[in-house]
Amino acid sequence: MKSPFFSLLYVFGTIAACTFFLWYGGAIAALETEPGLDRAKIESIPGLKGVPNEKENTYTVSKPRSDVPITVERARFAPIMTFTSWAAFAPGIKDEVMVMGDIVLFEDEVNPVMSVAADNGLQVTALHNHFFFDDPKVYFIHIGGEGSVDKLAQGVRAILEKVKEIRAPTAQPTKTYP
Repeated sequence: MKSPFFSLLYVFGTIAACTFFLWYGGAIAALETEPGLDRAKIESIPGLKGVPNEKENTYTVSKPRSDVPITVERARFAPIMTFTSWAAFAPGIKDEVMVMGDIVLFEDEVNPVMSVAADNGLQVTALHNHFFFDDPKVYFIHIGGEGSVDKLAQGVRAILEKVKEIRAPTAQPTKTYP
């Protein structure tokens, strides 16, 4: 005697497989027809070189934090290892592009940079640290947004300019509240 459970399993399995292949095929077709990112504009507005990731359909610009020496438990770290700000641009869902990034900041830069990000249409989705006993204290903010390439790249540029403005008078971050 044949179990009805196996017939039912066969029917649901066939439906699931067909649904998956129909969706997956549609997703591939959508990616193939998606317009490319304006890499030249993404690089020129913030003034940073970028690197494409064809697999993820992103274009990432980055800037190592090499203006101030950073130590963790008295060991100096190279900026490229863990102290690099980056912003990855990808085709948007509701708008032209979206951006996500991680910005490396010192304690006296956090509030001013978060304000600049908000003023330029970027969301700050996280503020955290990676280390204990780091000197100076290093924080990371996650940024995100969706809009035009011009608007989002300008937001990234505004963040980097604010950091530069704060560091101009003295390279070393302040250790007390002004």
